[in-house]
Amino acid sequence: MSSETDVLLIHPLFAGGSFWNYEETCELIGAKYPAPPLGLITVAALLPDHWNCKLIDRNVTDLSDAEVSAEIKAADMVLMGGMLPQQRDLLATIAECRATGTPVVVGGPDATSSPHIYANANFRVLGEVEGIIGRFVEAWEAGEREGEFTAPKFSVDVTQTPCPRFDLLDFSKYVQANVQFSRGCPFLCEFCDIIELYGHKPRAKDFNQMLRELQRLYDLGYRGTVDFVDDNLIGNKKAVKQFLPLLIAWQKERRYPFEFSTEASLNLADDPEFLMMMRDANFFGIFVGIESPDPDVLVATRKKQNTKRDIAKSVHTIYEAGIFVIGGFIVGFDEEKSTLSESMIELIEEASIPACMVGLLYALPNTQLTRRLAKEGRLHEAHDVDDGSGDQCTSGLNFDTCRPRHQVLEDYRAVVDHIYGPEQYFARVNELCDLLDMSGVNGSLHMAQIRCDAGMFTRFLWNVTWKRSDLRWYVWGLLFHIIRKNPRAIRAAIYNAALYAHLGRFSRHVVNEISSQIEIENRSKSLKRLVGVQGLGHACRRAADGGRRALAGRMP
Repeated sequence: MSSETDVLLIHPLFAGGSFWNYEETCELIGAKYPAPPLGLITVAALLPDHWNCKLIDRNVTDLSDAEVSAEIKAADMVLMGGMLPQQRDLLATIAECRATGTPVVVGGPDATSSPHIYANANFRVLGEVEGIIGRFVEAWEAGEREGEFTAPKFSVDVTQTPCPRFDLLDFSKYVQANVQFSRGCPFLCEFCDIIELYGHKPRAKDFNQMLRELQRLYDLGYRGTVDFVDDNLIGNKKAVKQFLPLLIAWQKERRYPFEFSTEASLNLADDPEFLMMMRDANFFGIFVGIESPDPDVLVATRKKQNTKRDIAKSVHTIYEAGIFVIGGFIVGFDEEKSTLSESMIELIEEASIPACMVGLLYALPNTQLTRRLAKEGRLHEAHDVDDGSGDQCTSGLNFDTCRPRHQVLEDYRAVVDHIYGPEQYFARVNELCDLLDMSGVNGSLHMAQIRCDAGMFTRFLWNVTWKRSDLRWYVWGLLFHIIRKNPRAIRAAIYNAALYAHLGRFSRHVVNEISSQIEIENRSKSLKRLVGVQGLGHACRRAADGGRRALAGRMP
């Protein structure tokens, strides 16, 4: 009989600041991090029953470094996975495991994309873990302590994926819980690595399987926000459309214990019936990748689905279902024009999108973009976004841009500086809440949500009033506006106001760092003109990159 194995699952730190980690927001509402490590607790569910699992999420743990080290030494095995911004902590933990003699297993999207970076790990489990975990377990129990296991691409039947080990989580430390309905995306965006990792033919879970996962969360006592982490929820639209009536009935029967968010492509707005079903299931927010207001850019980067519609009107159609939009935008595409900043700001204001995740283009490993840039000789040798900032806001553009680099940076700075000015941001929140039709289920008060939201909102308003004087009058002014105009939109108002607690402050850091990068670029350009030596451009480029990395490591 196989002996027990003590497995320590470690979710590595996300490096530095980011628009995505909502650090200030989490602090104000009493949480430590936005979301738990769904991938890692899914892996835990795939391990044998006689393997004892313990989870340490380095982003929320109260353990000291010494205590984490003691846990590593006591474990039979350390198992980790992560994304590119977690690479630094992943590699540091691998080194510590090697030093203490504890075998370490690494997997996840970054290891799958760049396995050579993780050569020091004892085991590399690459690709979708369900397709390869059995072979790894057999090797371990046969006494092997080194190896690499690679799953066949896009072959996993996700209907066989077990319910994640939600019992390993302390929900009080997170803003939300996560589930996944499908993997993959039908679109072929040049810059995206999702289709490289999971394919462009979305695979969906069985409906009852999905409801069992939600029921497990419910049985564990969780109430509040559940995010469907699908890269595009409507990638397999037929499947999710069949699933939604079951989800609506499940929610209604339990008096709406959850409110949902997700990510979807903008063509969601083409189907009013589908939007109404999402409303009736109690979806409240959606992240939408808009990327650029310029049709030429969208066509060139294979984001053609956004060219077939009026983007602002499509966003407003989603608002008519009582669902607000968080927009994704990217600066740095080859086809951009000199008027980029003005047109992007105009679209954001016209669409009334308060929270916009605007990043610099970064060529991720193993994407169409990276392969094209490498072929053109434009890709920089350094292939590491984790230079201290951990975010593409200050660490993007790892290639030679078509436009002068300083112009791209100036446009990016102008967009971030404008949209995250407090007056502009809260004006868009006011407009959003005026446009939201909250006459459906997602505008009603449900007891489970009241209990969950009351404490969170009370902490936020108290902290904003007494600790964040820079936000106090904006937030209270927003509340008075909502109470007069659309009181059922108060949850959306407070949610977007809470996001600004982090986004506003982090945007100042981004503006300062980009300004420093622009200064370095201008100095390099002046030096090149002054010396006039052929080939100096490459030296200046390397010097500018070095200065950028040093500057990006400084946090406010």
